[in-house]
Amino acid sequence: MKREKGWMIEAQNVSYTYEGNNEKALDGLDLKIRHGAKVAFMGGNGSGKSTFFLCLNGIRKPDTGRICINGKAIEYTRRGLLDVRGRVGIVFQEPDDQLFSASVYEEISFGILNLGADEETVRREVESVIEELEITPFQDRPAHALSGGQKKQVAIADILVMHPEVMILDEPAAALDPKHTRKVQEIVDHLTEKGITVLMSTHDIDYAYSWADEIVLMHRGKVLLQGTPFEVCSNRSALETASLEAPAVLKMHERLKEKGLIPEEAAPPKNVDELLQSVSGENI
Repeated sequence: MKREKGWMIEAQNVSYTYEGNNEKALDGLDLKIRHGAKVAFMGGNGSGKSTFFLCLNGIRKPDTGRICINGKAIEYTRRGLLDVRGRVGIVFQEPDDQLFSASVYEEISFGILNLGADEETVRREVESVIEELEITPFQDRPAHALSGGQKKQVAIADILVMHPEVMILDEPAAALDPKHTRKVQEIVDHLTEKGITVLMSTHDIDYAYSWADEIVLMHRGKVLLQGTPFEVCSNRSALETASLEAPAVLKMHERLKEKGLIPEEAAPPKNVDELLQSVSGENI
């Protein structure tokens, strides 16, 4: 995937208010995200995460401000919106909101056909993504008959087949059992390996802390704090404002330091395995 200089995403003074609501869903939001980053968006309900995602994909048009993708401002013309939706894909929390074709194969074909690809290209690209995401066993089934986890796989395939620069995942593990949660997380890891910039909203701070390059805390339509997972998750005041608690691994790290079981200079761990490695052998 081509990497350009500068930022993949820039939001400048973006505001948006839903009709009939006096409170702004986005309120002068400013944000920059670099190419290929894994970014977790966190915050309470109504903090503006989903509204920002809808603006980023062109589904909603900001009342003020602008959003640039790879240095190019979103244009709210038919051609401009077709362009941005080929570059920025969004997978909704409820996959039924975006799956509508008769079969899984037809569903995955729809987006790339809409972009004007010829039939041979569509066939090649759809078959490739079906194999890549392990969808082959249920490719001929109707989408509405799939399990929740399978629907998420298909919803991601819908976007991936168009080779997006940015993939947005709104609570990708919502309502999934542990098996399908792991499957979706494996797919997300695969996306980032391909160089796709991945934005994910999640309430799971333990996963966000271990997975993300950056965390964006949102509150009342603005960015409350943006930084590395440790910078954000060690700021207890910001977490409290966003109605979040620190990740369990950081709490454990602090307690073990207090008890003298790990050195004071030990680097903050990203996960439990790293935490255990920092504990001296005689104390395990």
